[in-house]
Amino acid sequence: MKRSTGIRNYMLASGSFKAGMAGSVISVYSGTPPATADAALPGDAALLLTYSINGAGGGVSLEANAADGSIQKSSAEVWQGAIVLSGTPAFFRMQLPGDDGTSSITLNRLQGTVGLQDADMIVSGTTWTAGDSRKLNYFVASIAAG
Repeated sequence: MKRSTGIRNYMLASGSFKAGMAGSVISVYSGTPPATADAALPGDAALLLTYSINGAGGGVSLEANAADGSIQKSSAEVWQGAIVLSGTPAFFRMQLPGDDGTSSITLNRLQGTVGLQDADMIVSGTTWTAGDSRKLNYFVASIAAG
C-alpha cells in the first residue's frame, strides 16, 4: 500500500497513523491507479463505491491498539457501501470525506490495489453492479520493519 506524503509527515511530527486517518472513508475506483497516493485521480478513474460505517457516510475507525506493526479495522463497526456505478474495481483510497482527489502532498491518504488475489484489498468478485451492496469485513494497515 502507498502512503501519501501527508500521512507520512503526520506520523513523523504530529501523531499516529490511526489518528491521522480517523474519520476516513474508503473509496473504491475503476480505472488506472495513480502512481502515488499524492497524485491526482486519473481521468479514467470512476468511483464505484465508498465504504463507511454501515454505509451511512460516517468515517471509519481502527482498533485501539496495533500489534506487530499492523492495525486492524474496528471490530465494533460494519464497513459497508452501495455500488453507485457498475464496473471493475482496480484501486482504493482511504481518505477523509472532503478529499476531492486532486494532487496533494498534505492530505492524509492510503492507496492500494483491489483484486481477487495479489492485491492490497482482496474482493470476492470483480464484476460490480450498481445498486448492490458490499461489506469490508477485514482491513489491516501495516508498516514494514526495517
